[in-house]
Amino acid sequence: MSPSNITLTHPAVFLLMGIPGLEHLHVWISIPFCSAYTLALLGNCTLFFIIQADAALHEPMYLFLSMLAAIDLVLSSTTLPKMLGIFWFRDREINFYACLVQMFFLHSFSIMESAVLLAMAFDRYVTICKPLHYSTILTGPLITRIGLAAVTRAVTLMTPLPFLLRRFHYCRGPVIAHCYCEHMAVVRLACGDTRFNNIYGIAVAMFIVVLDLLFVTLSYIFILRAVLQLASQEARYKAFGTCVSHIGAILAFYTPVVISSVMHRVARQAAPHVHILLANFYLLFPPMVNPIIYGVKTKQIRERVLGLFLRKDV
Repeated sequence: MSPSNITLTHPAVFLLMGIPGLEHLHVWISIPFCSAYTLALLGNCTLFFIIQADAALHEPMYLFLSMLAAIDLVLSSTTLPKMLGIFWFRDREINFYACLVQMFFLHSFSIMESAVLLAMAFDRYVTICKPLHYSTILTGPLITRIGLAAVTRAVTLMTPLPFLLRRFHYCRGPVIAHCYCEHMAVVRLACGDTRFNNIYGIAVAMFIVVLDLLFVTLSYIFILRAVLQLASQEARYKAFGTCVSHIGAILAFYTPVVISSVMHRVARQAAPHVHILLANFYLLFPPMVNPIIYGVKTKQIRERVLGLFLRKDV
């Protein structure tokens, strides 16, 4: 086969439909989407820069939180600008390779977020179960290694996908029935044997969700056992209160994943826009609420944010 034939096996561009069946409402749908994206940008930028600028916050818990804020910034910015372009300007075209890059960043940073939430569960475990050894266990080098491990795992698992998709011939047209380049939405346009992509995508998703949630659950079983052994009720409330923000972040990240997965299995006949709206909710909700959760519940963050605005007023 000649090189010219190889380059023609995929379209130059894909066309993103946005939300099929709700095209006439795209402008109205863009209002909550744009509001959520604005909140995510402001909240996560504020969180990240406050932690980086204040040496007193260079502790494991806050360093993990700054990682989470950076991941949420990339995760929301990977899809929302293009999505708003579709809603406002009907800019549906996306270059084939730009589509693969968007898909890679989207799935990679979702995996990284899951890893950071797991690391934060480990931080809470050490804080409550091994408080006397906290500073010797969660050292700077260990936090760096955890961050590098989160990136390495995500990149290793997601790097094969663009290369697997690049080898297919796309004979079912260039139209993607989605707001962004999601892996399975692209695979549905491909001809040939896509079983490996299907199996690999499901296996990676199950591996990440099941493994990370298992270790998070184990961490909280040990935490709960340690909290219940405390002598006073006040001490129990105080200890468990330090975990409330993290539990909120866990619920914000995994609840949409579980709901979307259940809907795909029990409501297969539901209109496509239902599944797409759920997928968008999964991308928008955690980056928007994480800064609010930690800003409201974490005293040190709340005081720095208030101090920042009070100084501006003066």
